[in-house]
Amino acid sequence: MTEPRELAIGDADAGSSGWLFARKDKAARSLSEVHASIPVPKGLSWARHLLAFSGPGYMVAVGYMDPGNWATDIAGGSKFAYTLLSVVMISNLMAMLLQALAARLGIAADRDLAQACSDAFPRPVSISLWLLCELAIIACDVAEVIGSAIALQLLFGIPLLYGVLITAADVFLLLLLLNKGFRFIEAFVIALIAIIGVCFVIEIALSAPPVAAIFKGFIPTAELATNPELLYIAIGIIGATVMPHNLYLHSAIVQTRAFERTETGRRRAIRSATIDSTVALMLALFVNAAILIVAAAVFHANGETNVQEIDQAYRLLSPLLGVGFASVLFATALLAAGFNSTITGTLAGQIVMEGFLHIRLPPWIRRLMTRAIAIVPVVVITALWGSRGTGQLLIFSQVILSMQLPFAVIPLILFVSDRKKVGTFRIGRPWVILSWIVAATIVALNVKLLLDAALGN
Repeated sequence: MTEPRELAIGDADAGSSGWLFARKDKAARSLSEVHASIPVPKGLSWARHLLAFSGPGYMVAVGYMDPGNWATDIAGGSKFAYTLLSVVMISNLMAMLLQALAARLGIAADRDLAQACSDAFPRPVSISLWLLCELAIIACDVAEVIGSAIALQLLFGIPLLYGVLITAADVFLLLLLLNKGFRFIEAFVIALIAIIGVCFVIEIALSAPPVAAIFKGFIPTAELATNPELLYIAIGIIGATVMPHNLYLHSAIVQTRAFERTETGRRRAIRSATIDSTVALMLALFVNAAILIVAAAVFHANGETNVQEIDQAYRLLSPLLGVGFASVLFATALLAAGFNSTITGTLAGQIVMEGFLHIRLPPWIRRLMTRAIAIVPVVVITALWGSRGTGQLLIFSQVILSMQLPFAVIPLILFVSDRKKVGTFRIGRPWVILSWIVAATIVALNVKLLLDAALGN
């Protein structure tokens, strides 16, 4: 197959003949300031090619271990011990598939998911999808604000309200990182993930969970379908794990690599990007499983079966384990997760706004906008109801994320399974069937979650 000719934005052939076209207008590319900024020289060995593509997957993995996941994992482990480990594993396997599809779209089509939706759908539909996505990003930002504020309170005794206000300053951290280049951002994110991982390796070692019970927990049980309370927490874990904005983010940041725009080059890039995200999400699986395992080994084993709040878990960890620094490790990991989510959330917001509306704003202005919108409800609720109110707001933010998820997953599957959109890079029939099963499962579970929330169950 010969290298496809380049088309400018708006060329009529781009919409009718397919999307395998590079964009002449650099400003119209995803994250144009860092587009193709990381060289991938020709003739690299398999290992070095994979290393050149390592990074985006870890930035995506951040969204799967953000503070929004912690409450559901803690609740599941304290209430049902290791039973829900199978749900954590299944939800991460779903995430691996969807993120692989997002990377494929970005590499095969030279478009991120937001640009693809804008190009493929009528303007009213595109605007509606943009609004839903913005709502999801704000909801995710709420979770980051709450998680970071709780961590600051637990570690340094900073009142929750002040901690919420301090989180607004993290915009300057992102601005500093952006000025140092995209590889530096990736390295910073990976370093924070390493901190989270080390903290939970130590926590697991301290809690000494029974290995046999852990392995048994990874096997799905029929009780998931017969126990309504167990099913509800399982739905919450899946709803909190698969993050819609990560699909937009991943499809854009894989384009930071300057790979060969040939069929062979794209195919090789897709393979390396898929391995990168799969390995990174295995680390996210470890973190989520570790939170649940620690909750089961420490809380459930000691009769504390109703631990649902992050600060409640912090207060109980050290006394139950008999190790003074156990709670500090827990809060340190939470703070690292909050900082990481700040970086990826900002980039996702920039990608969505540019992709849907073709409006470019400086990243720090974009960050201040979303953070200001997120801080207002958190400040009000914190002032009126304290930590209990912020905990309920954290759960509500996950419900909003669940509402938006189908509107990102379904277009993604439509695009990567359509020859007219991605040409020879479309996924095969078995993967199409599996992708739609995953989408149907997510939609069905999230519909039930929303119905239960609406009915107050």
